[in-house]
Amino acid sequence: MNTVFLLVVLVATAGWITSTVTLRVQSLQRQADRAERRLALVLDHFGIEEPEPAGMDGVRALLGAGRQIAAIKEYRRITGAGLAEAKQAVEALAVAESTTSTTSTTSTTS
Repeated sequence: MNTVFLLVVLVATAGWITSTVTLRVQSLQRQADRAERRLALVLDHFGIEEPEPAGMDGVRALLGAGRQIAAIKEYRRITGAGLAEAKQAVEALAVAESTTSTTSTTSTTS
């Protein structure tokens, strides 16, 4: 009987600790997101652009070769970004590169 009681208390304590830690992590994530938004506003206000990470030429080369997955992996390696962030950044870079090449091709043929 004591063993069952101790097991129930242990499970309840583990659940409480897990929920407390989860709530704290969510709170810290909200604070970090808010600080990041504020920093972006300050940078915009002063006209400061975030520098491009070193190694982006390799990512561009992989995109130019049609190797988007390899480009995403390389972006993650050089920036430490998560998969979703890297995918979004590489897709935005691909769009920007295609827009740049289309614009330069159009202006050269005109």
